[in-house]
Amino acid sequence: MRLLLTNDDGIDSVFLGELVTALRHAGHTLAVVAPKHEQSWIGAAKSRHRPVTSERVDRGFGCPTWVVNGTPSDCVNIAIAHLLPQLTDTGSGPIEGARPEPVEGVVSGVNIGLNATLGFILASGTIGGAWEGALHGIPAIAFSQDLDFEAFDRLKTAGGIPSPELLANLRISVQHAARLVPELLGATAPRSFVVHNLNFPDPCRPDTPVHRTVPARVVVPGLFSPLQDDGTHRFVFKQGEDVSPGEPLTDRAALTNGWISHSLLDYRKLGY
Repeated sequence: MRLLLTNDDGIDSVFLGELVTALRHAGHTLAVVAPKHEQSWIGAAKSRHRPVTSERVDRGFGCPTWVVNGTPSDCVNIAIAHLLPQLTDTGSGPIEGARPEPVEGVVSGVNIGLNATLGFILASGTIGGAWEGALHGIPAIAFSQDLDFEAFDRLKTAGGIPSPELLANLRISVQHAARLVPELLGATAPRSFVVHNLNFPDPCRPDTPVHRTVPARVVVPGLFSPLQDDGTHRFVFKQGEDVSPGEPLTDRAALTNGWISHSLLDYRKLGY
């Protein structure tokens, strides 16, 4: 498939690079347009009040790559309107100035950490990037890798360089992603206004099953600290209280059981 990739952890995220490698090895034609800096918790925001730049870069991905100093939604919007029209695939690689084949899917991730439950899905920049694809009528999918708090802290302390154990786990996850992309996006009609949201458990194994889920109903109050001495409130991460009924299976329950969660976010059902 011809795929546009983005993420919310930034162009230099190892999680993005591993997904690119897996998708290229699976034979897909890729273009990457990702934020210059981390854009977590930005949702589907667009940079309305400031100009945004885009720059063609080489990150060793083996495919056309740009960095945008904006949000994931900015990346996808600018890519489809202005960057991808510079390219076409003639079989010998991209050339400038020719009309491209249309993108068949937008893939966002792999996010560092989960993007599960209602408390986090709407805030996710990863899902926001996929949703921007859906707004363009393009089938879209978002991938996230669950991590425990210790693994997350170690990754951040190491400057985003994963431990050997985490890297091995991630590589299994992206193999699942490479298998699922054509299966799920190929079965999604254009202009469906749906986003496939998948979360990989920790650990993820080659035989880990995929289960259809719904977003868990999670109440997440008090995400900011009391007023500090400098007059500011600081963000404080919380998982929130799960108030989901026992059925159907939720994304959080699937991850707790060590399964890959697959929630279909059908935006056509909002308000109906």
